[in-house]
Amino acid sequence: MDDYSRAVAGFGVSFHAPSAIQTAPVLRQAIWRKAIPRWYICGIPATFYTDHGSDFTSHHLEQVSAALKMELVFSEAGMPRERGRIERFFRTINQMLLCGLPGYTPAGPPHGQTLLTLPAFEAQLQRFILADYHQRLHSETGVPPHARWAAGGFLPQLPESLEHLDLLLLTVAKSRKVHPDGIRFQGFRYLDPTLAAYVGEAVIIRYDPRDMAEIRVFHQQRFLCRAICAELAGETIALREIIQARTHRRKTLRRTLQDRARTVEALLEAHRGAHQVDEPPVPHDPVNTQEQVVARVDTPPLKRYYHE
Repeated sequence: MDDYSRAVAGFGVSFHAPSAIQTAPVLRQAIWRKAIPRWYICGIPATFYTDHGSDFTSHHLEQVSAALKMELVFSEAGMPRERGRIERFFRTINQMLLCGLPGYTPAGPPHGQTLLTLPAFEAQLQRFILADYHQRLHSETGVPPHARWAAGGFLPQLPESLEHLDLLLLTVAKSRKVHPDGIRFQGFRYLDPTLAAYVGEAVIIRYDPRDMAEIRVFHQQRFLCRAICAELAGETIALREIIQARTHRRKTLRRTLQDRARTVEALLEAHRGAHQVDEPPVPHDPVNTQEQVVARVDTPPLKRYYHE
């Protein structure tokens, strides 16, 4: 949301937990020109004011802010009134949009079947923002957000290109070394013939966590190639899915090993019990025991001499 006009520059709806990768497409939409002609709020913000969510305090967003020359300012933790404008906007959505949609439940778990899909709700939210919220008089400014933005004469600052913006927002930069068998990352090998001339060199890779089939390789700020992972080629696999699959596999192996360990322990216990039952008890002879003790006492210790 633009602080001056209260106009919405971008939004996103998702069931996933907040993360830098979930925030990046929303920031991309807010910065770049929209496909809808009447929605012309865009540009790189001079100051990006937000809370202390993990998606905003990430190293990835710090890199993006530095590249876009956008200042990051965080509100004070535990002080909701410092984010009053965006919180009031959420309240407006709840009172003027959500309460009238099918399947709305004010509190508690939802009742009945889902009556509105996520894409349908996103379309409803976009229609409300553009046709209602942007055109209605704002209670604080007294001017509709859309008209206040247009009257300000603001000339938005845009990135060099959409591809450059995508490279910053939708990919994550990591430092790696080129090996004879390619670039190793997240347990996969990425190959390209161009890398043969850079074996042993340190490079910067950029990858899209939503699609791990390829990475972009840079050497000394210069683009080299797109390296492909043969195992993931032709598929769209997110890093989150890879991590979830590996976590599930580790848990399955851990349970299997624990079950086998319990089975082995049970078999050993059964074997020990059967062995103790089969062996006859050794009779106790007090005479022999007494003779052995006397023999040990009467036998003098042997001495050895160095010059023997």
